[in-house]
Amino acid sequence: MLWTGMGMKMKEMDIEAKVENLDTVIAFVDEQLEQYDCSMKLQMQIDIAVEEIFVNIAHYAYNPEVGPATIRVEIEKEPLTVVMTFIDRGVPYDPLAKEDPDVTLKAQDRQIGGLGIFMVKKSMDNIAYEYKDGHNILTMKKQLD
Repeated sequence: MLWTGMGMKMKEMDIEAKVENLDTVIAFVDEQLEQYDCSMKLQMQIDIAVEEIFVNIAHYAYNPEVGPATIRVEIEKEPLTVVMTFIDRGVPYDPLAKEDPDVTLKAQDRQIGGLGIFMVKKSMDNIAYEYKDGHNILTMKKQLD
């Protein structure tokens, strides 16, 4: 665990971006959350968001190959907030650029895709994407208290 200059705790994991590693990634994130008595409801919301982002990286970033992903978890103190950053060197892709699905339509009338990232946007307090120096960088924030 590293302390940064701004009073944040940070931990980082490098892992192959493949679906088989999802449980390891979620366990890594949950380990950080449990140190701060994160409620089960918030932990479930965060786990679903982590699953959506990591599985997207596993399926699309390096397809058909497999490449590395970095997952960074930072805890900000005031207010108590988790900041999760996903970094890969796959093809540039901004999942936030896709238009949100029209959830007022019946399921059979909606276009396929986009619902997962829509749920992530709705459940997190903030989500941002940038492509920098050959890296996709997606950051999500969720207040814990």
